[in-house]
Amino acid sequence: MIRRLLLVLAMFLSSAPAVNPDEVLADPKLEARARTISAELRCMVCQNQSIDDSNAELAKDLRLLVRERLTDGDTDEQVMNYIVSRYGEFVLLKPRFETKTILLWGAPLLLVVAGGLSLIVFARKRAGRPTGSKLTAEEQARLNELLDE
Repeated sequence: MIRRLLLVLAMFLSSAPAVNPDEVLADPKLEARARTISAELRCMVCQNQSIDDSNAELAKDLRLLVRERLTDGDTDEQVMNYIVSRYGEFVLLKPRFETKTILLWGAPLLLVVAGGLSLIVFARKRAGRPTGSKLTAEEQARLNELLDE
């Protein structure tokens, strides 16, 4: 009993989650799994926070749903799939690597490559341009005199 209490107390002191004491599961292993899953799910109201950190009512409902599914015997993956099936991929703070998210995952690399190619093209165009202005008629005549000598 004291170990459980210390474990729950340690979880509360490690961060400032929005999980209410009445939401905490009695089994520390299930609670740890619930906290891990909750940290990976986006609050649909706040959108910048996980449901573990949000005080929104929807986040609380999602936390309770996660705990309910875990106590019913679902695996972590089954819980995540269930939440995604109800709320869509946007609910995941870290989207899955799938065919439909390849652009999302590849965009940073594409931007770096496009930026590098743009710099190369710009540098080559700039190198081919003359840097000075055209010679005046007087300067051209003087240059021709010097070259004829």
